[in-house]
Amino acid sequence: MKKGGYMKDAFILFAITLISGLLLGAAYQITKEPIEMAEIAASLEKYKLAYPEAEEFTVNDDLKDEASNSEETLASVKPEYGKVRVDEALEARDGSGNIIGYMITASSDDSYGGTVKVSLGIDLEGTVTGMELLEINDTPGLGMKAAEPAFKDQFKGKAVDEFTVTKSGSTSDSEIDSISGATITSDAVTHAVNAALYFAANCIPQ
Repeated sequence: MKKGGYMKDAFILFAITLISGLLLGAAYQITKEPIEMAEIAASLEKYKLAYPEAEEFTVNDDLKDEASNSEETLASVKPEYGKVRVDEALEARDGSGNIIGYMITASSDDSYGGTVKVSLGIDLEGTVTGMELLEINDTPGLGMKAAEPAFKDQFKGKAVDEFTVTKSGSTSDSEIDSISGATITSDAVTHAVNAALYFAANCIPQ
């Protein structure tokens, strides 16, 4: 093949690659916003389940700043929780706009399937109004049971400093029954909840 043939083939390949990249970029931009909106809607649905009395959840810049420093803070004061962080902290408000509590989103990277992310509703007295799983990638029939009411509803209605996981049956408000065969996931979810509790009790500006 002549040199010109090689150059022509290279140019065609370059053009195809360039056009494909542009088309993919355009498709991403077109689908990005709908995907983000769907994710926000799904999160809001979980927030309402975790805090049914709240009518809206609002951003507070001070809470946002505290959350951005949470991983370092928690690693320093609560290393027993493992690799946890607070991803988001929102004010929970009633229909009149009054703050009735907080919606704390927290994650642990120590679950059996990787990262678990929880949304925890906490009222002004420190009582858990509910807990929902926003993200979990675990074994069906085992760790995925963390998203089922039998496990997640154990946190609801409790006002404690922190929870511990037990395999022998809960005997107090602070004890959470482990999922059979999924202790690692049970611990990770509970540590994420504890991270949210610590944040609510110690990191919210007064």
